[in-house]
Amino acid sequence: MGESAEQPAREPVAELESAAARWLERVAFVIGSIGLLGAMAVDSLAVLGRHLGLPILGSIEIVQACVVLLASASMLGATLRAAHARVHILIDRLHGAGKHVLLRCSDLLSAIVFLTFAIGSIWIARELWGGHEHSELLHIPLRWLRALWIVTALTIAAVFVTRVVRKGR
Repeated sequence: MGESAEQPAREPVAELESAAARWLERVAFVIGSIGLLGAMAVDSLAVLGRHLGLPILGSIEIVQACVVLLASASMLGATLRAAHARVHILIDRLHGAGKHVLLRCSDLLSAIVFLTFAIGSIWIARELWGGHEHSELLHIPLRWLRALWIVTALTIAAVFVTRVVRKGR
């Protein structure tokens, strides 16, 4: 769960010291907040509407779009704060160079995973961009949600790569 008492918590990425990174974190917080509040409000109104006999058409589609905002912002925020879950069974047993190498490998693999997500999403977006893909009931355009996810995945991969490079110095 948390960090052990004798071991300091993994410090957030050094890029949080820059104005650009602080701005990026604020933007992620605002986008995530909009997604969370939007999903809660729409779902609450949908439940109320069902009980009053006035169902809200397409409420699930709106909630799904809000979840894309929320999930993208949450993953970016967790990456900037170095708050992703880790299994400490092995990490806590290592010290010095071994631990340093393992943490760098973890960040490198995380960068590869998010870069793979971005490449796959770009591939799908390229194939479907001209197809005017949208949700079934409300016709919410999915290309912009996919574009947000692609930018988020590339940004997360860049943060992990930055971490690997900075630790290598």
